[in-house]
Amino acid sequence: MFDLDAHFKLHAESLKLSSRRSEMIARNLANAETPNYKASDLDFRKALKEALGEDGADVGMTATSAGHLGGSRNVNLGNHLINRSPLVESLDGNTVDVQAEQAAFAETSIRYQASLNFVNSQLRGLMTAITGQ
Repeated sequence: MFDLDAHFKLHAESLKLSSRRSEMIARNLANAETPNYKASDLDFRKALKEALGEDGADVGMTATSAGHLGGSRNVNLGNHLINRSPLVESLDGNTVDVQAEQAAFAETSIRYQASLNFVNSQLRGLMTAITGQ
């Protein structure tokens, strides 16, 4: 039997984490002028490894019937937060580097779009197989 959850798991988790990272970067950009604001980021690789269960931690869910679907791990983003250090120290204590944040936002957007394109491609392939065309 074809496991649809396993087929899309990597990209589904990647989309979730990319969305969360985009929110964090947007928050940093919105607070670029806020005194003493500390910019934060998400260690995407570590968070994705945890979400996929490659960190050695137990998922914490047990299927008691063959009809149960696999669960999605709840990733504790607090374990994967990174405090950004600016290249140039700000006089007001703010650690947001607008150019670095914009670059990180662009990178995250590209990753998000790539995952979406891959999922769309997989769905088209499945539809072709189902319809027999």
